[in-house]
Amino acid sequence: MFDLANLPYWIFLVAGIVLFVVAISIGGEEELDDEGEFVIPVLGWLGIGRVPLMLLLAADLSLWGLLGWLVNVAFNLPKSPLDTLIFIATGIVSVLLGGAIARPLGRLFFASFSEDASSDRLVGCVGTVSSRQIPRFGQDKVGQVDAIDPAKNLVTINAVVPEDAQVVPKRGDAVIVIEHQPPIFIVIAQNSIDRDRWLGTS
Repeated sequence: MFDLANLPYWIFLVAGIVLFVVAISIGGEEELDDEGEFVIPVLGWLGIGRVPLMLLLAADLSLWGLLGWLVNVAFNLPKSPLDTLIFIATGIVSVLLGGAIARPLGRLFFASFSEDASSDRLVGCVGTVSSRQIPRFGQDKVGQVDAIDPAKNLVTINAVVPEDAQVVPKRGDAVIVIEHQPPIFIVIAQNSIDRDRWLGTS
């Protein structure tokens, strides 16, 4: 169990757990831009661009560490010629399963971050983009926004911009929450043509 041959798997498992803790504490982060998934569709299937990258890495590393360690212990394989094959095989399986596991975990974690975010209390509130950018509605992806609710609480929400938005907000940009379509919020860039158009129609 504690053979030195299992050390890489222990390192992966501990690193994955640490990343889970960090991802939960900061609310996660979207790292892939709109073009990435379009150019390489398989990335979306692996979970890249659909869940926060840190959460995805945490799931992949944790699985790799756990699966590799279990296989070595179950078949008593440490220091055998199969070490390299097991290392590669469990890594591939972990990457394939990581996305499927990280997606529901992401929804669960962000639901807990956004306490009471299911209400419409955030509509009209201002926030700051914390992910790389905010994708358009209908792209099956979400970005993250740190919004301030009417009670001055900081709430992390999953957000998209309207399909016809002229401006795509990026990390650090200020946005306004204009609509709630559970479980996501529709936002637009502040001080933009989209804001002027929204104010004109509302």
